[in-house]
Amino acid sequence: MFSRLAIFDKRYNELEKRMYEPDVVSDPDRYREVMREYASIEPVVKKYREYQSAQQTIEDSLMILDDASSDEELRELASIELDDAKRSLPALEEELKILLLPKDPNDERNVIVEIRGGTGGEESSLFAYDLYRMYSMYAERRGYKIEVINLNETGLGGYKEVSFIVSGAGAYSRFKFESGTHRVQRVPKTESSGRIHTSAATVAVLPEADDVEVDINPNDLEIDTFRSSGAGGQHINKTSSAIRITHKPTGMVVECQDERSQYKNKDKAMKVLKSRLLKIEQDKQHEAIASDRRSQIGSGDRSEKIRTYNFPQSRVTDHRIGLTLYKLDEIMNGDLDEIIDALVTAQRAEQLKEQMNA
Repeated sequence: MFSRLAIFDKRYNELEKRMYEPDVVSDPDRYREVMREYASIEPVVKKYREYQSAQQTIEDSLMILDDASSDEELRELASIELDDAKRSLPALEEELKILLLPKDPNDERNVIVEIRGGTGGEESSLFAYDLYRMYSMYAERRGYKIEVINLNETGLGGYKEVSFIVSGAGAYSRFKFESGTHRVQRVPKTESSGRIHTSAATVAVLPEADDVEVDINPNDLEIDTFRSSGAGGQHINKTSSAIRITHKPTGMVVECQDERSQYKNKDKAMKVLKSRLLKIEQDKQHEAIASDRRSQIGSGDRSEKIRTYNFPQSRVTDHRIGLTLYKLDEIMNGDLDEIIDALVTAQRAEQLKEQMNA
């Protein structure tokens, strides 16, 4: 472990000098690449230097205590610092082990989130809206920016489907656990008898693709324009600014009608298409590498029921880790960190277990 840490430390110093070199400063892409690597190893290096500092404190304190000429006040101070440093080492070692776990290469990316009403008719569309609101409020708490790509509303204010970009450092690292089927148990607004119904909505989370990663042949695309439309006449555009892109090799269809500009809608639709194709390719690679290993977090497949929101009991249960919280109102208002932190911890525990058994 410590030989790897020494390599990280050396590389960190190299990157620190590299970011000020003329060929990097003058090239935005190269500068971004250097800064990305620098930021990715910075937490490891800082923790490693903290560990080295604690070790140095132990050595210095022992020297003072072993020196018969040291005065009593200095010896007393050295003894306190020695105890503090010794106590900190085990925790620092554990933190370093976690920081050295394999990183998800997508973690620092922006994400594209797609929510669709599932089983349950109109109630599932209303729940899809609730999930969008929940994620919007969570993004605001984290300092992320949300940009709607496509929105298909119902007459009662629900969303048949909504897709949006979440931009900000580490957005994918937080949102990636939301991919799957979300189930809701409550009395629908459309239910006159007061019976509890179970409905569901699906959430897909895609890392936003960089242009250089996904090469799409223009001949593989069929691009149509149409007029924007929405429930009750909302967002209706008199010009054909909405865009529909069909990727002929896969049959994948992406629509964007949120912007009044045809160009902007096309740009957003292409982002979604590239991100979907990137996700397909990454899933293939992941399956090839790790087909015999399944994290308790789950594969993230959208058919998995990952979470239940029970309104009568004010209960939210994440089925992947068996976590139940009785704070539904807070969670629906964007207080998702406790759930996501627990999922991150469970994933790390599984990674550590696999590392030990390797």
